[in-house]
Amino acid sequence: MPIDSEAIAVLGDASRRALVEILAAGPCSVADLARRLPITRPAVSQHLKVLSEAGLVTHRTSGTRHLYQLDPQGVARLRTYLDDLWQAALFQFKAAAEQSQPTEEDDHEQR
Repeated sequence: MPIDSEAIAVLGDASRRALVEILAAGPCSVADLARRLPITRPAVSQHLKVLSEAGLVTHRTSGTRHLYQLDPQGVARLRTYLDDLWQAALFQFKAAAEQSQPTEEDDHEQR
């Protein structure tokens, strides 16, 4: 699943970002996550569903518990996407800086 505007958009919600930050430390159940956030268990479940649909979270069953964790592949795609944006921004910054620097020829003309 490629990273698209939906995957980026889901991280625009503070609760989803908090869930991702908590899950970065390791797998958690919905109950564990709900205890750590000021939202209800059903709200946590809905946010996890959105994160899962965006390819950022997976879950597995352990007995009667559902354990959620970050999807390493989804996070890697997100990082690649952001790295590509960063590289493009750096390239544009470099090009703009080079255009605004006076050349030796400009220095001689000013004298």
